[in-house]
Amino acid sequence: MPTTLRAGDDRRDANAAAVLRTVLDHGPIARSRVAELTGLSASAVSRQTVDLVRLGLLSERPELAGGGTGTVGRPQLPLAVDTDQLAVAGLHIGVPYTTFALLDLRGRVLRRKEISNRGRTGLAVLKPLLARLPRLIDALAGGRTVVGLGAVSGGSVDPERGLVLRHGPLDWQDLPLRALLREATGLPVRVDNHARALTQAEILFGHPAARRSMVQLFVGHVVDAALAVAGTVHLGPPSTTGDLGHLPVTGTVTDPDAQSEARCHCGRLGCLSVAASDTTLFEAAAAEGVTAEPDRAQLIAAVKRGDPGADRLVRNRARIIGRALALLADVVNPDLLVLTETFSFLDPRYLDVVRAEFALRSHLRRDADLLIAQRRGPDVLAVAAGTPVLGELYAGPVRALAHHH
Repeated sequence: MPTTLRAGDDRRDANAAAVLRTVLDHGPIARSRVAELTGLSASAVSRQTVDLVRLGLLSERPELAGGGTGTVGRPQLPLAVDTDQLAVAGLHIGVPYTTFALLDLRGRVLRRKEISNRGRTGLAVLKPLLARLPRLIDALAGGRTVVGLGAVSGGSVDPERGLVLRHGPLDWQDLPLRALLREATGLPVRVDNHARALTQAEILFGHPAARRSMVQLFVGHVVDAALAVAGTVHLGPPSTTGDLGHLPVTGTVTDPDAQSEARCHCGRLGCLSVAASDTTLFEAAAAEGVTAEPDRAQLIAAVKRGDPGADRLVRNRARIIGRALALLADVVNPDLLVLTETFSFLDPRYLDVVRAEFALRSHLRRDADLLIAQRRGPDVLAVAAGTPVLGELYAGPVRALAHHH
């Protein structure tokens, strides 16, 4: 049966969002407990639940109902987020490769596929993707209804207009990413910067402190950061959180006590995006003979086999990152710092190096335990890719799915 949202019925959608989010956080959970936690009346919770079950967002779990409560009937049937009917598709478009994924409503990766970009830049990166996407979505959906497509990348992204305003390494400027993907797939499309998407994922599915305030630092070929306060990801004009890549830092991956002589595209020396990027790290590894060529997989393999040269380069980068995070934390003073960087989740010892440098450099002398590595491991980019759609769905579930019913 269709579920329609009347114009101006924002309160109903806000109530539906409150119920859905409460079940996400606490489920499986009885309707009566949802009413207590949300402050909504039992009848309001019941109405919202009917809609959310019909939309495929919630499911009743009678097999989890405990006996002996002295009460019977539907209000005591536990509710859970339905992870079987719907899925969200996502694209993380990076420099070396693009990650395509399908996620369930809890942000868990159902299927993931990495597609090499083969050194392409500009529109050449997108053309093969646009041709493959419809078949890829159909092949991997596995009988689920795909309700939207998220697309994230580094650089400056305008989520309202669906544009990538600037992505230097991919040579993108004012790229109409949302329109191109919508035309190719026919799905609703949401685009965003990957650091903001990772921040939203942490708020939805991660550490409880993220909902108070957090900073996310992404260190890859692009260095990006995002900030959230009171559960809202900051979007500054024009559509950027800031540009942490130009934060001045000391040290290089070959010598943590030296000043970088590599010049950033902005014309200055010592920018974080040059000192700590994957590009810089992989090139240094190749230059020192640690790897045969500048390559992520080769450096990971060298680290795993205990190569001292690889270990030294990665530790040096960890120290640079710790210094940058100390500066950032002293300015923002967040409840949580989340680092998304390959080696800190590959081996906790490298996160320890980041934390030690952070504790040494922070003037606020904050507890280094507020600094964590994101916990999704190799799924992190896939989770970020689908999160713009999931964030919209949890913020306004009835409105987000109105076109499907």
